[in-house]
Amino acid sequence: MTTATARISRSGHSAPKPSANARTRERALAWARRAPLLPALIFLIIVTQLPFVVTLIISFLNWNSLRPDQTGFAGFTNYVQVLTDPDLRQAIFTTIILTVSVVLASLLIGLGLALLLDKKFIGRGLARTLLIAPFLVVPVAAALIWKHALLNPTYGLINGTLTWIWSLFGSNTPPQPDLLSQAPLAAVVLSLVWQWTPFMMLILLAGLQSRPMDTVEAAQMDGASSWDIFRHLTLPHLRQYMELGGLLGAIYIVQNFDAVFTLTSGGLGTANLPYAIYQTFYFANEYGLASAAGVVVVIGTIIVATFALRTVFSLFKKEAAR
Repeated sequence: MTTATARISRSGHSAPKPSANARTRERALAWARRAPLLPALIFLIIVTQLPFVVTLIISFLNWNSLRPDQTGFAGFTNYVQVLTDPDLRQAIFTTIILTVSVVLASLLIGLGLALLLDKKFIGRGLARTLLIAPFLVVPVAAALIWKHALLNPTYGLINGTLTWIWSLFGSNTPPQPDLLSQAPLAAVVLSLVWQWTPFMMLILLAGLQSRPMDTVEAAQMDGASSWDIFRHLTLPHLRQYMELGGLLGAIYIVQNFDAVFTLTSGGLGTANLPYAIYQTFYFANEYGLASAAGVVVVIGTIIVATFALRTVFSLFKKEAAR
């Protein structure tokens, strides 16, 4: 052993620190790796963060475009009004009902479809493609399909099918339900469930295909029924995937505007918080109040997104541990 090696191997001695030139080179390499991302970061800040900061500032102002001379600082008055105004409070309640019902229905139907598509059968690839298609439709176009092609009481597919079925039994007065006027919130829920079920199905199908099949085969050899395997093995494995799908779906549906605007124009108790913000801004011209309601929506979305990110990270950790 040389003298230098012996000196390094003694306790209390460490390798020499990198020189200033080496540290400068490391910083230069780090910035060289980050530099291609800077334009995208700057664009993201300009497009998303600066408008939100402006919205946050306006939310503390008493600003009505019809009374520009009375504009002034309002403090938390706009936020208090968002939570106490009957119309805005009803919009918050409608948003909660809409989000919960769509997420739960989409998850349940998506789970059933995922279980079916997990089986091997002829034409499975075509069936997957057809079932994914509703999620790829533009939201406004999807709402128009439901409004005119399906739910229209005069020429819609649903009433046309009911008329045909009633004619088979010799009835001349088939029912002609008008779901858009008799149950408008249910109509909005149906259109959103139709569009979001494929998304839930894809996430749950990915979870099904990541199951440890050796455990399933061992349970089958021990005489476990299909229901027992589903209840004790499949469902616990899919729990995090269901949480992820529910949280990601809730992030979008909380902010949904297209379906409400296209199907019902916010009438008959279907105005959710985004549509109420639209009405407050464009019709009442209350910029401060509309901005405060928008900040409330963003805060709710951030809370849901935080739980979604935790679920994603836990799934990544589980996959990395395998």
